Amino acid sequence: MRLSMGSASAVASAPVICDQTTLVRVCEILADLPERYVALFENNATHSFFLSLPWFENFCETALDPFEKTRIFAVESAEASGTPVAMLVTRYDAAPKRGLQPRTLSSLTNFYTSLYAPLVSPSQDLTASLGTLARAIKADRPAWDAVDLKWLDRDAPVFSGLQRAFRDAGMIVQTYFSAGNWYLPVNGRSYREYLQDLRSSVRNIASSKNKKIERSGRAHVDIVTGMAGLEPAIEAYERIYASSWKVPEPYPHFVPGLIRTCARHGWLRLGVAYVDGEPAAAQIWIVSNGTASIYKIAYDKRYAGLSVGSFLTTRMMEYALDVDKVSEVDYLTGDDKYKQDWMSHRRERWGILAMNPRTPGGALAIARHVGGRAIKRALVSLSGRIRPAHNNSPKA
Repeated sequence: MRLSMGSASAVASAPVICDQTTLVRVCEILADLPERYVALFENNATHSFFLSLPWFENFCETALDPFEKTRIFAVESAEASGTPVAMLVTRYDAAPKRGLQPRTLSSLTNFYTSLYAPLVSPSQDLTASLGTLARAIKADRPAWDAVDLKWLDRDAPVFSGLQRAFRDAGMIVQTYFSAGNWYLPVNGRSYREYLQDLRSSVRNIASSKNKKIERSGRAHVDIVTGMAGLEPAIEAYERIYASSWKVPEPYPHFVPGLIRTCARHGWLRLGVAYVDGEPAAAQIWIVSNGTASIYKIAYDKRYAGLSVGSFLTTRMMEYALDVDKVSEVDYLTGDDKYKQDWMSHRRERWGILAMNPRTPGGALAIARHVGGRAIKRALVSLSGRIRPAHNNSPKA
């Protein structure tokens, strides 16, 4: 894995002294980062492919709106030759603002994302690293009215750590629910053992549907895991998606780009079920560091009566458990009923909204999202920026 070192901005990427032990580098694009940051991406990618450099690169290439720009806050050690300590990959809307519309710095995420976090070095103090990031964002100019980070793991130490860091930097912080996340700890089970542990109603329905399509002799499944056969599989996926119940992708190049990215890194499991030789259902699973993430599913509505989607799910699950031998299956975001049928555990993704009480836009954001005593604190803080007029006349 290598950073795509392009025409970096010397001004944007130049580090500035934060304190005696750390420097902060603010970059406008990923290519501004020095090559040594690859190790930080790779370390965090062991927790989730959503934190990997290839994920962010494909996102930047295919899923940004015309006026959106990225901004990366990177902390390095001043004592260890610029060793990366922590990083926050963000985006913002550079379109002209109307009135007091808040100037918001957001996580580099959207509906394609299921997990987000600051990238941190395990060898560094987490509280200190997050504090440096928060102070760097607060000191950035022009000032941000709000910082909105979502798809965070509520149970991870960085969630509470970020809240504390932004509050210590003088911001008003609110948290909010983003989505439920259903997942399956495999615990060493084979596919057959997993199937036996499902609720009898789910197991019996899946079995009867599978027997129906298998007896017909009309269906077969191909699972593409690398570059071989990739382009025809992408074409089949797109045909199925276009014939499914789902709305068209708002960023049509994102999913094909993600499929090719995952194929290059050995993460891809693209399953296509064919009926009478025609593509009928497709699923994108991403297998990385022992986790199989069920990323996209779709089936052609013409084959709904054959339950070809459920047929493909069982084949993909069998591959993940018996061939890849994953330790976890993750159905990603959403509390859909069908996810609860196949998974056993639930966790939550949350967001953090940090608002700047020292800007008019930030004060309005506080009024909108928090209210009450927080508004008073924001107004008092804001009023501190306005010097009262001196009255030189003698007192009566």
